[in-house]
Amino acid sequence: MVFATVVGTTVEWYDFFVYAVAAGLVFGELFFKPAGPGVATILSFLTVGISFLFRPLGAFLAGHYGDRYGRRVVLMVTLALMGVATTLVGLLPTYAAIGIAAPILLITLRILQGISAGGEWGGAVLMAVEHAPDRKRGVFGASPQVGVPLGMLLASGVMALMAVLAPGDSFETWGWRIPFLLSFVLILIGHFIRRRVEESPVFLEIAERREETKTPIVELFRKHAGLVLVAALVFAGNSAVGYMTTGGYLQSYATNPDGPVGLSRGPVLLAVAGSAATWLLFTLIGARVSDRIGRRSTYLIGWVLLLAALLPLFPLVDTGNVWLMFCGLALLTVGLGFTYGPQAALYAELFPASIRFSGVSISYAIGAIIGGAFAPTIAAALMRATGTTTSIVIYLAIMAAISLVATLTLRDRTGIPLGPAHEAQQSISPIRGMARA
Repeated sequence: MVFATVVGTTVEWYDFFVYAVAAGLVFGELFFKPAGPGVATILSFLTVGISFLFRPLGAFLAGHYGDRYGRRVVLMVTLALMGVATTLVGLLPTYAAIGIAAPILLITLRILQGISAGGEWGGAVLMAVEHAPDRKRGVFGASPQVGVPLGMLLASGVMALMAVLAPGDSFETWGWRIPFLLSFVLILIGHFIRRRVEESPVFLEIAERREETKTPIVELFRKHAGLVLVAALVFAGNSAVGYMTTGGYLQSYATNPDGPVGLSRGPVLLAVAGSAATWLLFTLIGARVSDRIGRRSTYLIGWVLLLAALLPLFPLVDTGNVWLMFCGLALLTVGLGFTYGPQAALYAELFPASIRFSGVSISYAIGAIIGGAFAPTIAAALMRATGTTTSIVIYLAIMAAISLVATLTLRDRTGIPLGPAHEAQQSISPIRGMARA
């Protein structure tokens, strides 16, 4: 089950991130060139952010059907949708070939990716955590989490390889397309593995007791609207900071020939791929630590580490030394791992069993909008307006501080029973100062 979850989420996030990397490197030139260099870059990053606006739709749909009909069927549908959309991006004509239709089609396919991503995460999380022993939920729940850095590692690695095999104009002509077309093969592999996974035991117990909620979304917002917002804010800081690389901003910043760094694509992509490996490592460590000291304490440590790592990030990137750039990114991944590894278990323990899929999916989707959706666009706009990366660091620090405060408002529910027999206990609000939902 863990292996299937890792493979499935890795493929999903490879698809999602390969788009973001391409947006930072070539989409501005290929799809938005008439807008001019600076504006084209911002528009390219906007297409990354637009998909986040449709994540809640995916989360609503997946949450509704996942709480009523099971986690497994939703995961199969989201995997297929993501794969088809990503493969079609690799076949798109550019603006030079078909004019305004090119960016319109690109945005449409990115929206489909957003709907898929909005539904994928909640199902993968619950399949992992609801299968886990009580004292190993953090480690089991890390399986969908490590799919994110693994997807980033794979996306950056394949893009770096294509930058070598198709250097210069060849990369813009056809090299960028290969990673998108590769998605079709990866989806077939992911589908083959995922279809053999058994349904979540918690959902099977719910179905056996005939206690499925008919309108889980309505129930969620009627009783737990405040919790959804707090949970979303807990994720927002990690999402905003993480999307400096996963959203393609730092790749664009470091490779811009008119910028302060001017590195070539290959070394930058390799540095990002290396930081994805350290992110994977610290995600696993953070998950394991959370099983020992609790989710809340692990998060608080992570926020402090993340805030500290923001200070040297751009000075190290600005040296123009790819190894120092890697060090800056790797330092950032320590805090990112400690505030991402425990997230699956944290979210699963916040919501009652009957509406859990809806709760975790929608909280994650809203947190992604508040945090990462437009973080690369905001960073590009701040840089354009102020001419300094200090403004970007201040923005990211504010986002991390908001998430730290949101974490402080939660009680630690590490180890709470997850089955439907304990719905009354689960319905007691985890927000400090609040009683039953």
